[in-house]
Amino acid sequence: MAARLRSIGALLTLVSLAVARPVMAEPLKIRIAWTTVPGQLTPVLFAKTDQLRHAGRSYVVEHSRFAGSGPMVTALATDAVDLAPLAPSSFGLALQNARLRDMRIVSDDYQDGAAGHYSNEFLVRADSPLRTIEDLKGKILAVNGIGGGSDSALRAMLRRHGLEDRRDYAIVEANFANMAAMLEERKVDLISQVLPFSYNLHREGRVRTLFTMHDVFGTTQSLFNVVRADFIEKNKRVVADFFEDYVRALRWFLDPEHRDEAVQIVAQFNQRPAATFAGYLFTNEDVYRDRDGRPNLEALQNNMRQQKDLGFLAIDVNVAAYADLSFIEEAAKRLR
Repeated sequence: MAARLRSIGALLTLVSLAVARPVMAEPLKIRIAWTTVPGQLTPVLFAKTDQLRHAGRSYVVEHSRFAGSGPMVTALATDAVDLAPLAPSSFGLALQNARLRDMRIVSDDYQDGAAGHYSNEFLVRADSPLRTIEDLKGKILAVNGIGGGSDSALRAMLRRHGLEDRRDYAIVEANFANMAAMLEERKVDLISQVLPFSYNLHREGRVRTLFTMHDVFGTTQSLFNVVRADFIEKNKRVVADFFEDYVRALRWFLDPEHRDEAVQIVAQFNQRPAATFAGYLFTNEDVYRDRDGRPNLEALQNNMRQQKDLGFLAIDVNVAAYADLSFIEEAAKRLR
């Protein structure tokens, strides 16, 4: 009888402990938009698991691919993604047309035309007779996404030279990877290109640069990550963990000591030879990325002003009012 009572007591103790033990919350799923790697690094940053301290514990990531930053605005508005890299043009339209006034700029993605670094290019065939902007009248021009950064820069440059979309030229959408073939087959007369595509086209002698994004806008905060304020408010601790891992992994990829391995990781992700990226990636020939993930808000403010001056926006945008850099600042403190 005593043994039976002891068994019952032990069982009750186990039950009470099980009831008292807190239920562990499931890791928060953070849904991230992207277009190209290494144009955006998040798909490889969060695959570098030995640099992540909180992944799988407080959060997990899910990546979704988009043609450009324009379609990401719709995804943000419909709560289909949590974090998206927007361009100045798509950010402005998100505020003006979609009225996403609760967007917050949380980190840098990359900057175009920063001193000593690469600027996205607008290319024609190497043997093309097109030599000036005026020569583009009546031509077909390709961008990766209407409303994105390349689209905005292209329209701005042509407007400065008296050319307007539909009246003087036509714009078509195409994937960056397909543009070279379209150019060679003379389906289009000019393409907007980013690394690594532009680097390899030049290396093969297939193209010539007509102008760059820097020629249009100067230094551009080309892409920057945004999150809606409600998501931040509900998940502050987890967002802080996420950005600690983000900055740690980013620093690893940007460290010259790790360059060979970092290039190999990017090549494997894209299922391309390392030589595709080795000539420029993570050097001064690449776009500029801030190692702490800090966006250039001064450049972005100038970019937004240019958007309005060119007639692409009808509203003034005070960039500082939409910035929340507390998470990357906290990440830098944690990583000290």
